[in-house]
Amino acid sequence: MSDWIRPIGRGWVVRDAVPGPDVDEFAEPERVIDALAAPGAADSLLAVQHPARTPAALARGLDLTAAVPVARAVLERLRRRFYRPLHQVVAPYRIEGPDGVALGLLCLADPAAVTDDGAARVRHTEDVYPDVVAERAAVLAGLGCATSAALLVPATGGARLTEEVSRACAGLGLPDLSTSDAAGRRHDLWVVPAGPLQTRLLAAVAAADLLVADGNHRVAAAAAAGHGALLALVTAGPDLRIGAIHRVLTGTGLGPEDLAERWCAAGLDVRYDEHAEPVTGEAVVRAGTAVLRVVLPKPDTPDPVIDHEIVERVLLADALGLDPDGPWVRPLPAGRPLPPDADAVVQLAPVSYADVLAVHAAGRRMPRKATYFTPKPRSGLLLAEL
Repeated sequence: MSDWIRPIGRGWVVRDAVPGPDVDEFAEPERVIDALAAPGAADSLLAVQHPARTPAALARGLDLTAAVPVARAVLERLRRRFYRPLHQVVAPYRIEGPDGVALGLLCLADPAAVTDDGAARVRHTEDVYPDVVAERAAVLAGLGCATSAALLVPATGGARLTEEVSRACAGLGLPDLSTSDAAGRRHDLWVVPAGPLQTRLLAAVAAADLLVADGNHRVAAAAAAGHGALLALVTAGPDLRIGAIHRVLTGTGLGPEDLAERWCAAGLDVRYDEHAEPVTGEAVVRAGTAVLRVVLPKPDTPDPVIDHEIVERVLLADALGLDPDGPWVRPLPAGRPLPPDADAVVQLAPVSYADVLAVHAAGRRMPRKATYFTPKPRSGLLLAEL
């Protein structure tokens, strides 16, 4: 069995409900701060994951270095009270909800592992924000414990993994943990100790190189933290879906007329169309009550290029002079409310899985926050010492 995919040597599975607000640790900082301000939320798993955003840390002006020891003590209390310990396990995991079905394996992966020819075993699909990676790596290094899993998908050979996990779940009977989240997804988890079944499941994962479907920042943070391990849910579906992630413009002072004028001056096809909906090759821009439809120019390269890259480079950087990495541009998953200070939202169609694979095959990465894979594993069900 390969040593880059391995069981969780020491872990903890929640006995009932994850302690604290039902807000994922990777939500926007403002949402996390608001959730942590609720009564009792300061002693929760979310507070462990965001130690510098708790009311006490903000009031005292604590940075991560000062806040992480507090979080480590809170984590220890939570593990004693809400979790039961596990040793040398993997966990078949099934998620089913309105946004898809995922059947996979929770285990540890080495984020720095490479093949004999030097290719990464766990391959990033998107660029990352360095400041976000640094923050998460500091928390991970200080805690020495993973509290959420990255979502990894096999580049090829996913059918074998789905079959092995499905067979294992059927043979194991009732799950060791079954819970629902606020979005109506059902999460079922089985614990498999060392033995022939565990070996088969790990072999099915190790047989494939993996792409990061959700968690590029988590993978980069795990590598930077230096533990040599990443908690991952490896799944091929069978019904993974990719939702849209848009771009919000804030603090630019640009209204719809300004946007239309600048994009037309850049040679783009811009029309007012109140009925427009985003499709591949076009962007729909909503600014106040105005709706603009912008036809994106064709890429001038034979390499695969997704719409997000064209929008960031042509519409934002070249035509508007906005740095896509700067404070004026924010990602916004479809369905999330607009921030109150938004000037406009640039809506984009979801990236197809075929395009994800094409960009990967070309040895390239997509821009940050271009894909929104669902369903996602729930944070905090299984903790793993690193």
